[in-house]
Amino acid sequence: MNAKEKEQLYDLLKTLSTAVTGYIPKSFSEPKPVFTDDTEVPETKNSIGQNSVEENSITHNSISIESIADKISKCQRCQLCKTRTNVVPGTGIKNPLVLVIGEGPGHDEDLAALPFVGKAGQLLDKMLAAISLSRNQNCFIANIVKCRPPQNRDPLPEEISACSSFLEAQITVLKPKMILLMGRIAAQAVLKTSLGINALRGKFADYNGIPVMPTYHPSALLRNEELKAPAWQDLKAFRAKLSELSPDYEKNFKKE
Repeated sequence: MNAKEKEQLYDLLKTLSTAVTGYIPKSFSEPKPVFTDDTEVPETKNSIGQNSVEENSITHNSISIESIADKISKCQRCQLCKTRTNVVPGTGIKNPLVLVIGEGPGHDEDLAALPFVGKAGQLLDKMLAAISLSRNQNCFIANIVKCRPPQNRDPLPEEISACSSFLEAQITVLKPKMILLMGRIAAQAVLKTSLGINALRGKFADYNGIPVMPTYHPSALLRNEELKAPAWQDLKAFRAKLSELSPDYEKNFKKE
């Protein structure tokens, strides 16, 4: 294993450890070790300590969407745990073509413990169906924050930060071919930018090798119908890219 691969493994283990345990384990709280290629390592301890990987590994095979959801259900990392009715980890299939990421639960989602179930959710389902996608067939739907902010306000930076490792773990486990970001909050959080949705929508970005596209949130389309036309252009571009990555995906889609 070369140095770059070791560093990627270290970062993956740190993300998954944080998501599963709810805190950064002591072995990962120290400064990141300096990694070297195996061919350059003398016959002594490896560069992160002889037992560090073995003792602290949380491998892809030992973590699941269900285990992440269970950890989310017990989360008290931020103040949203005090006002939520339910946590909303996400819903969909376990090997999705597409991961759809929204902002956070609203009133209906907080009661149902499911994302996008209100009027915006109904519109989202129609938007996805228009490009042969569905939460029941080939998508997983999640949010930046897993608990409802009071009065549906924007989630605060510290609330987004508290949930970030959960979303990172979900992306790691689900391994979607593409990610669709719904709205400004989702786009800014995932892409680490302060640009507005008008500047970001319809443009592809990269998230650890996964093509990502932001578009308007369904609730924005409900407020302003003039946004529906550009949103449809975004979806068509998203479909074209997905067809390149998975040419037969539309053939396997069944209208619901």
